[in-house]
Order: sequence, then structure tokens, then C-alpha cells
Amino acid sequence: MSAPISDKDAAPQTVKALLALRERILAGALRPGERISELSAVEQLGVSRTPVRAALARLEEEGLLETIPSGGYSVRSFSEADIFDAIEVRGVLEGAAARMAAERGVPQAQMAPIKDCVATLDDLVRRPDLGVEGFSNYVRLNARFHALLLQLAASPALSRLLERALASPFASPSSFVMAQSVLPESRVILTIAQEHHCAAVDAIQSREGARAEGIMREHSRLAHRNLQLALRNRESFALVPGAALIRRSADV
Repeated sequence: MSAPISDKDAAPQTVKALLALRERILAGALRPGERISELSAVEQLGVSRTPVRAALARLEEEGLLETIPSGGYSVRSFSEADIFDAIEVRGVLEGAAARMAAERGVPQAQMAPIKDCVATLDDLVRRPDLGVEGFSNYVRLNARFHALLLQLAASPALSRLLERALASPFASPSSFVMAQSVLPESRVILTIAQEHHCAAVDAIQSREGARAEGIMREHSRLAHRNLQLALRNRESFALVPGAALIRRSADV
């Protein structure tokens, strides 16, 4: 084991510990219910207890870990209902962002980046065969669309709330996109998602707050549809980051 890092280097070492532990959890190397103590994490990662303690606390905030009475933490598991709730919260907040942007009005110059993003997504979705690379590009562009949408709201308070909501496992807009790559329904779902993107931008530009909010709330529910499809397809389910944490109906 390498020598522990001094506490003066705790900040970068906290990031190192956080990324390493999160990766192990999402990859299934640490299974649901498995206990993780500070001491064992220190030994495995080769960092001091201060950054490990901070990393474990952050993972608890994100919902990947939960404290246990005997001390330390254990890896959480998630039901479909847990994930749906997280998606629903994200949809409410993104709907609020779209409504704020529409009602406050956004100058044309500030609309240009999100309109360019939608146009690029359009070109991508229209390709006859996306393949893994195409879906990877979609994940990147989709994340950019959602980030730009939040920027249009120009609300630091909402940004903080959404950042916290997105820390929840499986709440990200792209959590289940790669799982679509092996599903026969993928083309239909991507087409619907892109229609939502286009309609939301149009509603914001037209200053139709209620319409913009409704579109983004409905848009978020596509993620739940993707989860339901993935749960019925073993190959697709394996492509979901953190799939090992999800309790399928047969497991409950």
C-alpha cells in the first residue's frame, strides 16, 4: 500500500477517492448492501482518512451510500420507483427552467447556442444507422442541450437545486441513452426526444412559459420509458451505468 497522503493535499485527494469509489460502485465492484468503512477505503485507495471521509459523505449525499448503525456506510440499491421519483424531480426543475427562460425572455444572441445544438442533434438523429459512436455523440449533445437550457433560465437558485437533483443516481438526462443503442424502439424514442428539444426551444423563443414547462416535464419521462424497456432486455440493461444497483422486479 502506498503511504497515506498528508491532509494538506486533502482536496485533490478527496476528488481522487470520490471518483475511484463512485466508479467501483457503478461498475458493480462494490455490491448493494456491501459495507464500506473509512479504514478499508484508506487501505484500498492509499489516501488519508480526511479525504476518504469527505468522499464517503459526498457519496451518501448523492444517494449511492447510506449510513449503517454499526458504523461506516453500505452501498444502496434502487427500485424502479426510486429512479422514477428522481427523474420526476429533475423534470419538475427543468420544466421550471424552461418556463423561467420563456417568461423572462431570452435575447436572440443567447438563443443561438441551444439552437445550434438542436440543429446538430437533428442531423445526428436523422442518420440511418447511429451505431455506438452515434449514441455516444448523442449523449454528449443531449447533455449540452440540458446544460444550455438551464443557462437560459439565468437562475442561480434553480441551478443549485438542479445540480443537487442530478447528483441522484440515474437522474441524469443521459442515464439510459446508451441502453437504447441495442433496442429496436431506439429510433422512435430518439425521434420523440428530438421533437421535445425542438418544441421546447420554440416555446422559449415564443415566450410561452406553460408550454415550455409542460414539454420539458414530459421530456424527462422518456427516461422512465427507457428504464422500463431496459429492464425487459438483458443486453440493454447491461449498458445502464450502475445497473447492478437497480432492483429488478424479480429481485424484490
